[in-house]
Amino acid sequence: MGVETEYGITARTPAGSRQLHPDEIARELFRPVIDEYSSSNVFVPNASRLYLDVGSHPEVATAECDSLSQLLAYECAGDVMVDRLARQAEAATGAQVYLFKNNVDSAGNSYGCHENYLVGRDLVLRDLGRALLPFMITRQLICGAGLIQPAKGDQPAQFLLSQRADQVWEGVSSATTRSRPIINTRDEPHGDSARFRRMHVIVGDSNMAEPTFALKVGTTLLMLEMIEAGFELPNLEIVEPIARIRDIARDTTGRTVLELASGGTITALEVQQALHARAVEWLAQRPDEGTPRTELERVVKLWGRVLDALESGDLSDVAQDVDWIIKLQLLERYRDRLGGDWGHPKLAQVDLTYHDIRPGRGLYSVLESRGLINRWTTDAAITRAVDTAPPTTRAWLRGQFLAKAKETGANYTVDWTRMKVNRPEARVEEFSDPFISADARLDALLEYMDVHAR
Repeated sequence: MGVETEYGITARTPAGSRQLHPDEIARELFRPVIDEYSSSNVFVPNASRLYLDVGSHPEVATAECDSLSQLLAYECAGDVMVDRLARQAEAATGAQVYLFKNNVDSAGNSYGCHENYLVGRDLVLRDLGRALLPFMITRQLICGAGLIQPAKGDQPAQFLLSQRADQVWEGVSSATTRSRPIINTRDEPHGDSARFRRMHVIVGDSNMAEPTFALKVGTTLLMLEMIEAGFELPNLEIVEPIARIRDIARDTTGRTVLELASGGTITALEVQQALHARAVEWLAQRPDEGTPRTELERVVKLWGRVLDALESGDLSDVAQDVDWIIKLQLLERYRDRLGGDWGHPKLAQVDLTYHDIRPGRGLYSVLESRGLINRWTTDAAITRAVDTAPPTTRAWLRGQFLAKAKETGANYTVDWTRMKVNRPEARVEEFSDPFISADARLDALLEYMDVHAR
């Protein structure tokens, strides 16, 4: 598994100074990276990829992870890495640099948080995608980040469950930006193409709360496991799923009525309840491989609590676990004080500040430090993940390769599968199995760099 996170960026300059454009801030942010690597697209010591994406968005693609907690630690480590760069940019410019882990800016531009899951080549990705669509369009009930959508024409400002629901236009497609799908089918497995596919999910929100991230990835992982194992799931194919994903985003009760292709109707909440019930049964027979069963049991328990809260209408039991619920209750308290509708500019400020990743400054960070948002991982695990590659996957090989290249001053090239020493004579190896963490071919490359150290 892996997650790609794009960050929104802006800066506030001292009074009397020229306001810096996001392009300028992004260039300053990446100046130390370019100085060290001569590139703004690099693999860093923890084997993740750090790069400047289109639209001046810093982006971190985590290293390959083979468990939920491991992936969460590396996703949070990405926040630490880009915040370090922001602090360096502040020292260089005198400006205050803000990085937001959200998905929509004030102009309505969208940027993503993409999930990647390795699945078997024998699964037809389009068929897999269609089987997942009922889950995907209703998943925002349990893991949406929440958003105040500004007024548009006759439509007043309103609160949405998800930041990405209005940004997708197809269910399953090979497109990414021209016509954003929920699931992207572009065939880039980053591994042995005879064995693996990479399922690329584009619809998910960036999450601040660790339990919400765990729900987003953990429930999707369970769905994929059930489908790959041939575990029977109810037929919940929805008519016009893209139109319905928008309706669901506007209904915090989960009662949006969906038309079934097989006839009849079902609510968004009932879709999630039906799939949750099957996940409970799946766990009873699931082999204890990959993400430990105990952790997935924790996911399923929280999943059920969220659904129960939605069923009862009393969200207090999960008001410290789910981003959209945390944010909604906070915003409603402000709205009561302000006496206005969702269009009040103070509410938009609170909405955005929730996603500021700077510890002690961002609203999420302040709430978490006060014990008002639950944790799923630990600070120690995140700290280890910042500079150390995942020890149980191919990323460990990449991390060793990068460390040796830095130590010896080797000229090298690296990507997700290949590691190459360019001089004095090119030596290259391809590692197509994402599950290996030791390989004699890597040892030979490390020895070659030692022999030819500067």
